[in-house]
Amino acid sequence: MTVSHGDLTVDWYGNATVRLDADGRVVYLDPGRYGVLTGEWTADSEDAADAHPSGQAHRPADADLVCLSHVHHYDPDGIERVATDDTTVAAFEGMNIRSSSRDLPRLSELPYDVVELGTEDEAVLADLPVWTVPAYNEPDGPRTRPDGTPFHPKGRGCGFLLSVGGTRVFWPGDTDVLEGHEQLDVDVFLPPIGGGLTMDRAEAADLAAALEPDLVVPIHYNTFETIEADSRAFATDVATRGVPVALDEQP
Repeated sequence: MTVSHGDLTVDWYGNATVRLDADGRVVYLDPGRYGVLTGEWTADSEDAADAHPSGQAHRPADADLVCLSHVHHYDPDGIERVATDDTTVAAFEGMNIRSSSRDLPRLSELPYDVVELGTEDEAVLADLPVWTVPAYNEPDGPRTRPDGTPFHPKGRGCGFLLSVGGTRVFWPGDTDVLEGHEQLDVDVFLPPIGGGLTMDRAEAADLAAALEPDLVVPIHYNTFETIEADSRAFATDVATRGVPVALDEQP
């Protein structure tokens, strides 16, 4: 399924992997992880299988720009599947490769033009305006480990606001709803709704109502048990507030 908004098309491949296409420019957000591009993804439950892309194998090799929000979503194979020799990679500068249990190459070792960005930067990359915003879990909030450490501490990741074909698309990253989110000028909002590790569907719906975008397309849910969510309840919640919403799921 592809969601369209004017000249922009949005394809959610699973987890946080999204393809944006407008005016001949193609952007991928956090491509890969959990088998969503390799055909290896399997659902943890029947409900998840019914409300998540299939995870079939993809190797489109058409990206102008790839955006990486934090180390949990850094997948070199996923990048290779979507990239060309001319792809630009916009990566959060605070990604600690050594903190991962996976064997990951340094960003400098990737065979692409890599631009590292902070949490409140702006740039023009692959001819597209890009802004970053902070992304983290509040230390006194519900998304913390038993020792009180947030799953996503402040300074470990970012979200992205991009202008693609003149449409402003906002992917907050793996984050709680933070002060300042509601002040952004957003046309298409891609909220994580899985809870557990990010804002949940109720919090995301409240933020959608505050932003008043032209379209909401929820992502980052049902990939695995921790982030399972009732996407249809989310869509109903958002729609009853007068905000257009679309689900990009398996039929």
